[in-house]
Amino acid sequence: MEKPFAVMFRDLKQVEEYANPSELEKALLLSPERPIVLIEKKKELAPSVSPGLKRVGAFLPYSPIHHIILRGLDFPVVATSGNLSDEPIVKDNQEALEKLVNFADFILIHNRDIKRRCDDSVMKVIGGVPTPIRRSRGYSPLPIELPFSLPRKVLAVGGMLKNTFAIGFGNKVFLSQHIGDVENLTTLKVFEENIYDFMKLYEFKPEVIVCDKHPRYETTRWAKWFSEKEGIPLIEIQHHYAHILSCMAENGVKDKVLGIAWDGTGYGDDGTLWGGEFLIADYRNYERVFNFKPFKLIGGEKAVKEPKRVALSILFEIFGKEATDLEIPTLRAFEKNEVEVLYKAWEKGINSPLSSSVGRLFDAVASILGIRQTLSYEGQGAMMIEDLYDYTEKDHYGFTIRGNQIDWREIFYEILKEKDKGKAVSKFINTLANICLEIAKDVGIQRICLSGGVMQNNPLVSRIKELLEKKGFKVYTHQKVPPNDGGIALGQAVYSVDAEK
Repeated sequence: MEKPFAVMFRDLKQVEEYANPSELEKALLLSPERPIVLIEKKKELAPSVSPGLKRVGAFLPYSPIHHIILRGLDFPVVATSGNLSDEPIVKDNQEALEKLVNFADFILIHNRDIKRRCDDSVMKVIGGVPTPIRRSRGYSPLPIELPFSLPRKVLAVGGMLKNTFAIGFGNKVFLSQHIGDVENLTTLKVFEENIYDFMKLYEFKPEVIVCDKHPRYETTRWAKWFSEKEGIPLIEIQHHYAHILSCMAENGVKDKVLGIAWDGTGYGDDGTLWGGEFLIADYRNYERVFNFKPFKLIGGEKAVKEPKRVALSILFEIFGKEATDLEIPTLRAFEKNEVEVLYKAWEKGINSPLSSSVGRLFDAVASILGIRQTLSYEGQGAMMIEDLYDYTEKDHYGFTIRGNQIDWREIFYEILKEKDKGKAVSKFINTLANICLEIAKDVGIQRICLSGGVMQNNPLVSRIKELLEKKGFKVYTHQKVPPNDGGIALGQAVYSVDAEK
């Protein structure tokens, strides 16, 4: 297992022994919310704590029991959620004894029951701004104040991954704590349990319910069931539009923006998988004005966990069948006969849905450069790419915009010729930032909103802000809700209406 663990340090002095926190990161560590903060490592901890990464998730004790445990230790400890993989954290003593006994040597229980599950919050400084990666303990359910009032009470169910839901009334939206990936019955029950808990806590009865357009999201199916059961209207919203609305709402932006929404995947209006979108948006509607040239995800869901499949599709697009003769890490990760089978699947479009995702382009780069061929957890390849970025590198690759599509073929052709991984990664990220600048100049709207999981990449966001702000654009990023799917419930909530400005 390569997924990074959070590490609890006794005090700030001990953090500084192992890591290099900035002043802003120190302030986050010491804040009353006590989040996990992603900071650069100074020296290696245990190899399995955050393998292959330059950062560690560090936090300080936030409960009396933490202080008692650490008092007698002169080293930091791994502190992680008590749960089985892909399941919600355990909250009942009996459940803990049943589920955790197989991997825990000791279980400390208490006669004071836990009423609500609540994961640790995670913060990261992105583009010079403290940004939530996971908004939960310490931050939820503090409301987000809107620049207008909602005429109807709204329940927004969020996405399927990194789920949070939200309720909105008046000029406030209350986001739930982190629920997790709603991909199994156990998590779906926790999702539903928390919605009813919120409704009881706030004496709230929704007048409209909003969900993602993806027909296979469990949260969307639940929203449709709840809408019929309660007899209230259901509104569906496109995934990336919700991302942009969430950024607009938390920043109090009232006017039309150019939204740049980049992530791993989201259901598009045309039935393909979007993820590299430029949208002109306000609270009533949006227009998709530019996007990355779609490519095939060979094997569908398999490609999400295997960057080598995404890279192979990119290479087939550039070179056709001749790509099978390339002597690069991507091809070496396959058996020869496997590549031939996958070429036929790509050629005929068998289980190969179209995607415009920038997140998947990061995966392709990771594979081609030999950084990562398969993923142990979501975003692993992109995180490793981020660690290789050189802030002194200002050069970028050439790119072509044909009609309303950004053609990535020239970019990858140049990456294949690059000898140095760090240089290739840096120029790739710089190219993405320059694409944003060119499109912003073409569209001509001064207000730019950045959202989506890819916008958790500090070098990318920093470079976009630097280039655009130098040309007079106002760039808005997330500071109150995550740029990933943990923040889209806010965007769903504010779309519920023709809001009263």
